Amino acid sequence: MAKVKYYFDYKTLSYIPIIKSRTLQVSNFILFILSAIIFGIFSLFILLNSNIISTPKEIIQDRELENYALQYDLMNLKLNQIENVLENVQERDNNLYRVYFEASPIPQSQRIVGFGGINRYKNLEGFENSEIIVDASKRLDILSKQLVVQSKSLDEIEYLASNKVDLLSAIPSIQPIRNKDLKRLASGYGYRSDPFTKKPRMHWGMDFTAPKGTPVYATGDGLVKRADNRASGYGKHIRVDHGFGYVSLYAHMNKFQVKRGQKVKRGEIIGYVGNTGRSAGPHLHYEVFKDGEKINPINFYYGNLSSEEFDILLNLASQENQSLD
Repeated sequence: MAKVKYYFDYKTLSYIPIIKSRTLQVSNFILFILSAIIFGIFSLFILLNSNIISTPKEIIQDRELENYALQYDLMNLKLNQIENVLENVQERDNNLYRVYFEASPIPQSQRIVGFGGINRYKNLEGFENSEIIVDASKRLDILSKQLVVQSKSLDEIEYLASNKVDLLSAIPSIQPIRNKDLKRLASGYGYRSDPFTKKPRMHWGMDFTAPKGTPVYATGDGLVKRADNRASGYGKHIRVDHGFGYVSLYAHMNKFQVKRGQKVKRGEIIGYVGNTGRSAGPHLHYEVFKDGEKINPINFYYGNLSSEEFDILLNLASQENQSLD
C-alpha cells in the first residue's frame, strides 16, 4: 500500500492529504530516471579514467605486461647462467687448455671489449621500458662477441690438440751441442759483459764453448729458413722454423750441413761450431724465439738432460759473466 503524505492546514487546523496529479507523478519519475542516467554516465566516465576500474582491454594489456616482466626475469636468469658458464670456460681456456698446449692466453680486455662508435641502440630508446630493453640487448651483443672469441680460441686449441705429436716434435727441447763435446757453458741469457766493449749488454741467448768443428744439432723438427752470413754479428748462422711460433737460431758456425728450405729432424747435425761474425772465440751462440719474441733457451732442455745435469746448466747460465759475442 502506497504511503500517503499530508500537509497541515493552519486555517482549518487539520492535516489534509497531498494528492499528486498523474502528470506530476510521471514528470517526477522521468526526471528521476534522467538524473540517474546522467549520474551513472558521469560516474562511469570518472571510474574509467581512474585506477579503480579497468576496461577489458586494459586488463588484457596488464596481463601481457606481467607476462613480459616474467619473461624478462627468466631471460635475465638465463643470461646470468650463460655468462657464468662462459666465464668458467674462458678461465679454463686461459689457465688450462692454452697453458697445456703452450698457446698465449687471450687478454681479458680482448674478451670483454664492447662496441664503440655509433649508438647501436638508438632505435630502442624513447619507450617506457627502454632502459631494460637496451641493457638486455647490450648483454646479448657482448655475449655474442665473447662466444665468437671463445669459439675461435677453441678452434685453435682443437688444432693444437690434433697436432700435439707434431708440436712435441717441433718444440726445441734438446741442447744444440752434446755435453761430452762441450768445454763449458760460457754465458747464459740476460745482461752480460760485452767481450769487446766490456760494458753490460743484453745477451739474448746462450753461448756453448766447444772446439771448432764440433757438431751442432737441430733442437727440434722444422724447416731451415736461413743458412747464410748476412745477419750483422751472427756470422755464419742457421735459423730453423719449427712451426707453432717457435724458431731456433745457431750462430758463429764454421760451416753448414743443411741449406735453406731443407726439413730437419731433432738431433740431426745441421752444422759445425766456428768463430765467424762478432765472436771472441770458437763457440755456438744459441737463441729461441716464440711468436717473434726472444725467450730464455734454458727452459727447453728437457729432452736430453737429467735433472742433475739441468741443475748444473741452470746454475752456470745464471752467472753474470762475460759473453763470447
